[in-house]
Amino acid sequence: MAQVVQLTFNPFQENTFIVYDETGECVIFDPGCFEDHEKQGLAAKIDELGLKPVRLINTHCHLDHVFGNKFVAERYELPLEIHEKEASLLAAVPQICQMYGLPMPDESPAPGSFLEAGDTVKFGNTTLEMLFTPGHSPGSLSFYCREDKFVIAGDVLFYGSIGRTDLPGGDYDTLINSIKTELLPLGDDITVYSGHGPATRMGYERKNNPFLQD
Repeated sequence: MAQVVQLTFNPFQENTFIVYDETGECVIFDPGCFEDHEKQGLAAKIDELGLKPVRLINTHCHLDHVFGNKFVAERYELPLEIHEKEASLLAAVPQICQMYGLPMPDESPAPGSFLEAGDTVKFGNTTLEMLFTPGHSPGSLSFYCREDKFVIAGDVLFYGSIGRTDLPGGDYDTLINSIKTELLPLGDDITVYSGHGPATRMGYERKNNPFLQD
């Protein structure tokens, strides 16, 4: 059975996720650890649980989701995996940091491979299905665990809200379409782990999210 650990990092209060199962293998999604103590906190949690990281994945490549890419890639000797349409956002992170007045982060490694919607992420005894959910960013991916009924949704869908669409590559209509065609059909009992804020349930968002009411 897959389990999800949420850690919140950096000035943007971004959620980093460790997804693991009974084999001890795990996937690290969106390492947002910015300060040294955050990086060490991520490593300490992995050590505490006795896990072996086997994949490093960005749901999308806005700066707050990639600060820890280099740390994770080097510490665990993992290639970075993203959707190809996120490559330009990843390359722009140093410039975006300057715009926000943030110190220059450790430069992210280049992608080792590109992920495609319809493929799967397999580790241990777990399979995650990749869903193409653009709109917040051009190549955003969500990762659905059918067996254990959860989805790692990046910044696509939040508790009571949705990802912003005023950033480069964002589009409101595309985002709403992604949610309604890719996420909501997964079922009301699916837990949604979002890139910011608390987890939620698909059924709650279907009934109560103001952006999803026709």
